[in-house]
Amino acid sequence: MPEVSMTVNGKPAKGQIEGRTLLVDFLRDTLGLTGTHVGCDTSQCGACVVHVDGRAVKACTMFAAEAEGAEVRTIEGMAEPDGTLHPIQQAFQDHHGLQCGFCTPGMVMSAAALLAENPTPSEAEIRDYLEGNICRCTGYHNIVKAILAASGQDVSRIAAE
Repeated sequence: MPEVSMTVNGKPAKGQIEGRTLLVDFLRDTLGLTGTHVGCDTSQCGACVVHVDGRAVKACTMFAAEAEGAEVRTIEGMAEPDGTLHPIQQAFQDHHGLQCGFCTPGMVMSAAALLAENPTPSEAEIRDYLEGNICRCTGYHNIVKAILAASGQDVSRIAAE
């Protein structure tokens, strides 16, 4: 079996893979990083979003071999080493942007990619960007509020739903 190596959350990582091994399976099964969720296996839900070389990617649509030599960041790599939450994670907590939590890793990773591209997105831009992420619990309202808060914007203007 071939070996793949990459940097995951700032640390070197490698493992034996089959050619058909998906990045999400390599992260979860080989590296034990189970924060990246598998929700649909069809690239519809966004629960498996990670960053590969700074770009948001659905890890269920990428072979692990395609990440050879890449910098990969998962939800486990968002918080500080001392456990301090990333501002986006903190905003999700503060604004109750999660319920069951299953979609949260993908939502946080997508939000981070959005804010890297557009530091002060509008509510409509946030909703549009999250189109590829499915949440079955929250109705998205508090997720949008959390992302607005993480961007430093006033969330009081968002009406309660």
